Amino acid sequence: MANLQLSGIIEKMTGKDKDYRYMATSDLLNELNKDSFKLDSDLEMRLSTIILQQLDDVAGDVSGLAVKCLAPLVKKVGEERIVEMTNKLCDKLLHGKDQHRDTASIALRTVVAQVDPSLAPSILVSLTPQMIGGISGQGMSPGIKCECLEIMCDVVQKYGSLMADDHEKLLNTLLSQLDCNQATVRKKTVTCIASLASSLSDDLLAKATVQVVKNLSNKNAKSEITRTNIQMIGAISRAVGYRFGTHLGTTVPVLINYCTSASENDEELREYSLQALESFLLRCPRDISPYCDEILNLTLEYISYDPNFTDNMDEDTDDETPEDEEDDESANEYTDDEDASWKVRRAAAKCLAGLIVSRSEMISKVYQEACPKLIDRFKEREENVKMDVFNTFIDLYGKQEIPKWLLKQEVSKVVKSINRQLREKSVKTKVGAFSVLRELVVVLPDCLADHIGSLVPGIERALNDKSSTSNLKIEALVFTKLVLASHAPPVFHPYIKALSSPVLAAVGERYYKVTAEALRVCGELVRVVRPSTQSMGFDFKPFVHPIYNAIMSRLTNQDQDQEVKESAITCMGLVISTFGDELRKELPTCLPVLVDRMGNEITRLTAVKAFAVIATSPLHIDLSCVLVNLIAELTGFLRKANRVLRQATLITMNTLVTAYGDKIGSDAYEVIVVELSSLISVSDLHMTALALELCCTLMTGKSCSENISLAVRNKVLPQALTLVKSPLLQGQALLALQGFFEALVYHANTSFYTLLDSLLSCAKPSPHSGGVPKQALYSIAQCVAVLCLAAGDKNCSSTVKMLMEILKDDSGTNTAKQHLALLSLGEIGRRKDLSAHAGIETIVIESFQSPFEEIKSAASYALGNIAVGNLPNYLPFILNQIDNQQKKQYILLHSLKEVIVRQSVDKADFQNSSVEKILALLFNHCESEEEGVRNVVAECLGKMALIEPEKLVPALKVRTTSQAAFTRATVVTAVKYSVVERPEKLDEIIFPEISSFLMLIKDGDRHVRRAAVSALSTFAHYKPNLIKGLLPELLPLLYDQTVIKKELIRTVDLGPFKHVVDDGLELRKAAFECVFTLLDSCLDQLNPSSFIIPFLKSGLEDHYDLKMLCHLILSLLADKCPSAVLAVLDSLVEPLQKTINFKPKQDAVKQEHDRNEDMIRSALRAISSLDRISGVDYSHKFKSLMAEMKRSERLWGKYQSIRNE
Repeated sequence: MANLQLSGIIEKMTGKDKDYRYMATSDLLNELNKDSFKLDSDLEMRLSTIILQQLDDVAGDVSGLAVKCLAPLVKKVGEERIVEMTNKLCDKLLHGKDQHRDTASIALRTVVAQVDPSLAPSILVSLTPQMIGGISGQGMSPGIKCECLEIMCDVVQKYGSLMADDHEKLLNTLLSQLDCNQATVRKKTVTCIASLASSLSDDLLAKATVQVVKNLSNKNAKSEITRTNIQMIGAISRAVGYRFGTHLGTTVPVLINYCTSASENDEELREYSLQALESFLLRCPRDISPYCDEILNLTLEYISYDPNFTDNMDEDTDDETPEDEEDDESANEYTDDEDASWKVRRAAAKCLAGLIVSRSEMISKVYQEACPKLIDRFKEREENVKMDVFNTFIDLYGKQEIPKWLLKQEVSKVVKSINRQLREKSVKTKVGAFSVLRELVVVLPDCLADHIGSLVPGIERALNDKSSTSNLKIEALVFTKLVLASHAPPVFHPYIKALSSPVLAAVGERYYKVTAEALRVCGELVRVVRPSTQSMGFDFKPFVHPIYNAIMSRLTNQDQDQEVKESAITCMGLVISTFGDELRKELPTCLPVLVDRMGNEITRLTAVKAFAVIATSPLHIDLSCVLVNLIAELTGFLRKANRVLRQATLITMNTLVTAYGDKIGSDAYEVIVVELSSLISVSDLHMTALALELCCTLMTGKSCSENISLAVRNKVLPQALTLVKSPLLQGQALLALQGFFEALVYHANTSFYTLLDSLLSCAKPSPHSGGVPKQALYSIAQCVAVLCLAAGDKNCSSTVKMLMEILKDDSGTNTAKQHLALLSLGEIGRRKDLSAHAGIETIVIESFQSPFEEIKSAASYALGNIAVGNLPNYLPFILNQIDNQQKKQYILLHSLKEVIVRQSVDKADFQNSSVEKILALLFNHCESEEEGVRNVVAECLGKMALIEPEKLVPALKVRTTSQAAFTRATVVTAVKYSVVERPEKLDEIIFPEISSFLMLIKDGDRHVRRAAVSALSTFAHYKPNLIKGLLPELLPLLYDQTVIKKELIRTVDLGPFKHVVDDGLELRKAAFECVFTLLDSCLDQLNPSSFIIPFLKSGLEDHYDLKMLCHLILSLLADKCPSAVLAVLDSLVEPLQKTINFKPKQDAVKQEHDRNEDMIRSALRAISSLDRISGVDYSHKFKSLMAEMKRSERLWGKYQSIRNE
């Protein structure tokens, strides 16, 4: 814009007409906000002068616009001008007229907020001393002090770290205002000191705390000054977080003392003290530990603190009578606007909640002492406090660390008290009461069986009462659904009539969330009304049509929310599958509606799932009126892109074909088979399994025709043969594939030999893709075995002979062929006794001579599995071979392992004589020099322990004191292998003896220590409850294994250079892995603070592999125990900083560069986890680390990509 135009605006701004001035100032604001607007030095001066003049304009709307002009102006003028404006504004604030002071204050705050950070130091130099003068100057009015304090609050929040030189002077000034007579000055001083505290050094923070505690120790101080100082402690604690921990020794006793000794009417003092204690619990968990018991007693005392009210109501009455209600009303007539004791009770409830959330280790004690008190306080007369009591109770009851039997003891008291609350008039109270009941059912699913009768009236009232809000109805319905789902149906039968009418009325509600929730309750109600088709002695028939009609009205209504539509479809599916025999006349009306819903993209998935429920009904619902359309719709869905829809369709089709297969035409089947063939792919194994299972159902059904068999052979079989070659094939897909081959031979009249040939040729190496993967050979072998067994004894026998011939043909040219032959013999032998084929074991053992390792391994697998088919015949042979064949020992032990593992999985026993022989043999090999042999022996012993725990556990325990270190290591490793996910008889036998094994963690030999650490890790993962009692003793020993041991580091002289070998590295790695597992499964037994410093810190500076592991542990701790990490965060920043800034040597190879990149990314992931902790800003070092990363484009780019992962 031309300067001439701007001059015109400036001229009008100084005119006498206030409307002109307003319009001109508005024009100037528009110009200033344009990016293209530029100023020369002359205009800068004129504009800044005129805008400062406008601030004093007599017309308020003009001065208001002038303030708005300041925001863009300070971004466009130079440093000198901004400093000048700041000084003039300070002068106006401190020495100007009273009526201009507010505007000057807002203007100054605008300058502080909008100024470029690079110019901030120049402003602070002149602004800070003037504001300090305004706060502490003689004769300054309280108004000026308040304005100065507000401005300084903004300044220190934004630029606190830039003004370190002024911190002490400013702090002294602010501290002196804490005993000011004006309450507003004191209040703003507290806010300002709290804002400043986060950027103070530790020394100045200590100085501030000491001064406040000193103020509190002054017994002659006025009570309002004391209250301010207590507020100050809480505010500092909230501002600096864990850094306040070192000052708790002086502050906590003072606060507790004030709480207990305050005069009766000084409620605010108690409130502020409890709020400060709550802040300590949440922000300084490590340092507050010694005071927790005292704080618990304090909160329990003050949660019922109500000196002005005596509750003489008869608490034991539980009958609802008109007199009771009158008593309630007369009791609540007491009102006293001056009564502030509710603030104390609220603060006590929140402080108790802080204790519950932060102290997992003392939760049982807290529960036993606090639970009765909280239940008693459900009668609280102040509604907001009552909500806090409910929430605190929910926090406490939801703690997993409390034993279930302890929780059950209080259920009847809770229900009795809650029933009283459900009779209250307040909707908010009733919503809170239902949330408490909901927590009860979530934690103890069957705990309300004896109390349903007393709860039904409360549910009825909540749903029927005209004053009930939607929120209350939803809470009542959610609770009803949970209760119906988690208790046995007969419990509800006496109350079905009372429950069903309000629920069905809620189905007709206008608000969609209430309707949807009511429909979900109906689904549970259907299950409860008729839990099975057998008679239960309960007449369900009167409820069938009311439920059906209510849902049908929602199902046919098109103009409603998607959630309601889906709930109605799901519920109707349940109604038809449960009451179908009573609804024969209605089926032709409602089934077509459900099929119609499959045509709508929004509801089709829900409708597909509903038909799966209907098809599996034991009532065999007549679907003839819709079956043709239904199958056609479903077949079409198999072509859709929506994966979830395709999966649901396959499941529903399977149930339909199973139940109604003979009613579906073969033409429809042929179309289905074609669609299925396109779904069989290694890229989606779950879909593949479902498709193959449907194929099997088609082939095994009564209606399987030659056409269907032909379609399966032509379309599906080629896909199956491609699939079997994949190394990724496993789990359900592999089982389904085996079932498919079995069905092909058994039901689909497919030639056995053609199929067998096709399978065996899958193992041939192709010229394009090379050899078949090892895992694929195992899959092919399993399919061959299933095929042989399905084809009958004759075909099976001829196949075994053919496989034996392949092994006898010792050309050794085609190893894949021999490999598959061995695996197939093993798979057949495991399922069927092969002792009729004389000498099969000798033929298999000859393959042990093969030069190929995979052939030896396959032979070992085959021998073990053949032995499983006939143990009395083959087991003695294997044991004899192990004793006599020294060179083949390792492979033969693997065969023995196969036998033992199979027996342990199949829960089969050995003969007693065999057990003795096996044990003698295994214990003989415990001290083998070869680690491989020892590992196999350990696994065999571990799996034997699952079969014969009474014999094995004592035998293993005796050897924990063996002289030979290898034996001690082997028996501990054996215990590790005995731990499996499922419950075992072994658990109760080994439980008293676990310490004998795990205490080897302090053994003198590092191999034994590592085996013990590994065993502890396995227990922590699969059976944490077995070791929780030992952790207090084990943890210090485990942590000690994470430390670098100098005696395990040795230097190997390699002539031209020396190489350092760290023998303790693997042990440290195992120890950190164990800690990671424990943090995941036994967190309530650990004190993370004692591990982080020094052990985790030293791990962050250790070897490459350990650093990566420690980064993972740090991320887990940041997520699960943020307060413990915050307390020592400053110490952890340095090792992380070193890691992300590390650069490999110039001559480093590519591998070293790649490893370093991985390391940096790993550290950045840990930093990202730390950055998500609430309160991380309290750490100066972490803030400076983040600032340093922002300055590095390379690091910041990586960090942002990690954040977005």
